[in-house]
Amino acid sequence: MTQFVDGILNVPPVLAYVVVACLVFAEDALFIGFILPGETAAVLGGVVASRGNVQLWLMMVLVVLAAVVGDSVGYEVGKHFGPRFLDLPVLRKRRRKLEEAQDFLRRRGGAAVFLGRFVAFFRAVMPALAGTARMPYLRFLAFNVAGGIVWGTGFVLLGFLAGNSYETVAKAAGRDIAVVVVLLAVIALVAWRVRKARSERDRREEPEAG
Repeated sequence: MTQFVDGILNVPPVLAYVVVACLVFAEDALFIGFILPGETAAVLGGVVASRGNVQLWLMMVLVVLAAVVGDSVGYEVGKHFGPRFLDLPVLRKRRRKLEEAQDFLRRRGGAAVFLGRFVAFFRAVMPALAGTARMPYLRFLAFNVAGGIVWGTGFVLLGFLAGNSYETVAKAAGRDIAVVVVLLAVIALVAWRVRKARSERDRREEPEAG
C-alpha cells in the first residue's frame, strides 16, 4: 500500500488528477471502498496539490464531481439490481453493518445519504441502498451533491494542509475527523429543521387577511 501511495504522489500532474478522481469514483460505483477508502484518495489529492504539482481548486472540483457521479452510479446499481446487490459476497460478510446502514436509511431518509458519506462503510453502500429502496432520484441527488461538496472539499483541503504528514492524517480521516464532521452536520441539520418548524408555526398563527 505504501508503494501505491508513493506512486500516486509522484505521477505526472494530469495522471494525478485522473488517478485520484477514478479512485473516488470507484469507491461507490464499484465498491472498492472496502479496499481503499475514498478519503485516502481525496487526502492524497490535497497532498499532491500542496507540493505544487496540481491546482488545488481543480483537484477539489474533480474529487467532488467524482464523488457525486460515483454515488449516482451506485444508486443505479441498487435500483436495477437490488436483491442481487445485497447478496454480494463482500456484503454477506458484513451483514450486521449492512443492516445498520439499511436501518439508518429508513430512519433518516435523505439525511442518511448526506451523513453516510462521512462513514467509510456507509459511504460505499448507501447510494446502492437508496436505489434499492427506490428513493426518488432528485431527492437522493440533492443530498448526494451536498455531501459530496462538504466531503470532497474538506478532505482535499485536509491533505493540502497536512502536506508530508499525510500518512497520519489519512489514518485519522476515516475515524476522528469523520466523527467531528458528522456531529457538525447533525447539529446543522437539527438547527435547520427547528427553524423550518418555527417558520411553519408562525405562518399558521398569522391572522387571515380581510
